[in-house]
Amino acid sequence: MSFHISALSIKKPVPTIVMFLILTIVGLMSFFQLGIDNTPNVDVPAVSVTVTQRGAGPTELETQVTKKIEDSVAGLGNIDKLTSTVTDGVSTTTITFDLGVDSDRATNDVRNAVTEIREDLPSDINDPVVKRLEFAGGGPIITYAVTSDKRSVEELSELVDKEISRAILSVSGVAEINRIGGVDREILIELNPDRLESLGITATQVNDQIRALNTNIPGGRSQGGGTEKSIRTLGSANTVAALKEYRIILPSGGAIPLSSVGEVIDGFGETRQTAWLVEKNSEDETQGFAQDSSIKTTTQSNKIGKPVVAFSVLRSTGTTLVSVEKGVRAKVAELEQTLPEDVDLELIFTRATDIEESYQASVDALIIGSILTVVVVGVFLRDWRPTLVTAVALPLSIIPTFFSNANFRLHPQ
Repeated sequence: MSFHISALSIKKPVPTIVMFLILTIVGLMSFFQLGIDNTPNVDVPAVSVTVTQRGAGPTELETQVTKKIEDSVAGLGNIDKLTSTVTDGVSTTTITFDLGVDSDRATNDVRNAVTEIREDLPSDINDPVVKRLEFAGGGPIITYAVTSDKRSVEELSELVDKEISRAILSVSGVAEINRIGGVDREILIELNPDRLESLGITATQVNDQIRALNTNIPGGRSQGGGTEKSIRTLGSANTVAALKEYRIILPSGGAIPLSSVGEVIDGFGETRQTAWLVEKNSEDETQGFAQDSSIKTTTQSNKIGKPVVAFSVLRSTGTTLVSVEKGVRAKVAELEQTLPEDVDLELIFTRATDIEESYQASVDALIIGSILTVVVVGVFLRDWRPTLVTAVALPLSIIPTFFSNANFRLHPQ
């Protein structure tokens, strides 16, 4: 007994027509659910452990920190590669697991392994930072320059850190905002040597007391009303004015405010990186910037353009680049309505344009190929029936294939 699908479809066309209509509708719905990106989302299980110790050299960090962390995580299973980088005051260990290992579980295993050896590490290090490495997007997806004719670089830096970054981080799919150029806010304390000498106290003693002020430590626990509560000792100053009034204990037994031994300045740190906006067709030594406006970071004294503060946006794993980029653009358009009139957000770079052009070219090629197929069939067969069958069969065979690649969401990205 043989079973012929074509014969059955001809004898009973209604079920076949209904099935293809359903598949076509589902395929069209799936097509609009698909994201636009140049590469698929790949979950690479990699975890980094970063430890900082002020004033420590690479040799000390390697023996006292890096080697112990490597030994603690080496026993974890399914490790593909283990690498470490040690510089002045910073130790970074990267653990790459085999593909297929759950990233969240790998991160928790590394965090538990580091926690177990925390007592063996030097007491003056900052707490180790364990985080999963994100490989989505391969770098920034969009970059903006923040310019103003009235505001300084310091003011623009604070604007980016406090307002612009917080607003853009609320966009779905945005993982991180990297500021380019600008300076960081710092509280500077300039001690008066003559005043210190007259009071019989050294700068080291003042520094130790200020460091103790900015330490939050657990203070134990208390019981009351049948419940147990934890106690924390908070020592940081909430405002610069409170820091100025902080009492410095003298070796003689007295106490004076910090402002009596030095000046407390609410300012900015040293400039480590400067961003310059090079306009279109400007003639400088970097020919790559002659075709379009670009951000150039430099430490040289000879610079072309005007200093600006820029920021780049990175997306999170599992999102599509074009969707996140559209969300960022929409949020920037909202910010431009609320920011001061002298502040401009200028688009410098976006990766979405090339991807959208490539996507549109693929869709155009698919449509043109389908049309040419129908034309060729009609020209060579010279019969309207097979030509009509080809014209109907092509879209009915292509559109349902989108169903297998779509992920239905209540809020598609």
